[in-house]
Amino acid sequence: MTLYLIMLLQQLIASSTHLIAKDAATHLHPVSVVLVRGLWTCLAFGLWFAIRRDRWKRVDPSDLWLILALGLVNLPINQLLFIWGVSYTTPPNASLAYALTPAFVLALMVFVQRRRIAAGKMLGVVIAFIGAGIVLVDRGANISGGQTLGNIMVLLASFSWASFTLYGQRIVDRYGPVQAIAMTFFAGLILYLPVWLMAPVDTGLAPLAGDGASGLWWQLFYLGVVTSGIGYALWYYALSRLDSGKVAVFNNLQPVLTSILTLAILGTWPTTLFIVGGSIALAGVIITQRS
Repeated sequence: MTLYLIMLLQQLIASSTHLIAKDAATHLHPVSVVLVRGLWTCLAFGLWFAIRRDRWKRVDPSDLWLILALGLVNLPINQLLFIWGVSYTTPPNASLAYALTPAFVLALMVFVQRRRIAAGKMLGVVIAFIGAGIVLVDRGANISGGQTLGNIMVLLASFSWASFTLYGQRIVDRYGPVQAIAMTFFAGLILYLPVWLMAPVDTGLAPLAGDGASGLWWQLFYLGVVTSGIGYALWYYALSRLDSGKVAVFNNLQPVLTSILTLAILGTWPTTLFIVGGSIALAGVIITQRS
């Protein structure tokens, strides 16, 4: 039960990311949002391990290439695609793309790793996605032309997150969830710096020193320390206790939680369709966990 409460907290944190990232990207270019977010995350993990140096395990040289690959997937690919994509589309659409993460994980398991998947698990993922889809249709998710680029980018971000989830399990098993996620951020930030420097867009940080910059700083702090630091560590903690497929299916609760946060902010009541969709999504998650 404790593990499921932890995953619920993780999904609540992740759900808030869609809303906060959308607003932050309107004030600072997404390429720079990812940079500052990554700096905050690395600073938080650096301070943690400076205080708890006894928790840091010696890294096996044979794992370095995998850590670098996970770092590449983390910042330069996943976070950049997500932040930039959500600036073009809507939070409900981004949630819909991330609701496909479990399907991507299962596809990688079947077609790349050649693993057999229990029928119950596949059924649970399908049911959970149907429920998430109902919620997002109710909340206005769509694939209309004006948002096509953003939808494609967050869909690719979702696929990269599935890869990050599946292939990160080996690092989690060897070094624990906190060190595993910290190493991917340290590697990812190093790999991301050239991207930020050479990006053919205005990546200036002037908005961080302008009027009203304090609000932007708090948003970037939240994205870096809370969603990337705490949220990612909780995700990898779950991976240390469950297999990738069972962890990934929790992403189907993200659209429901994102909608609940939106409803809470706007002060509106949930519709019957929202309640039905949310219940179906939750049922799918339960079926997957019990399969």
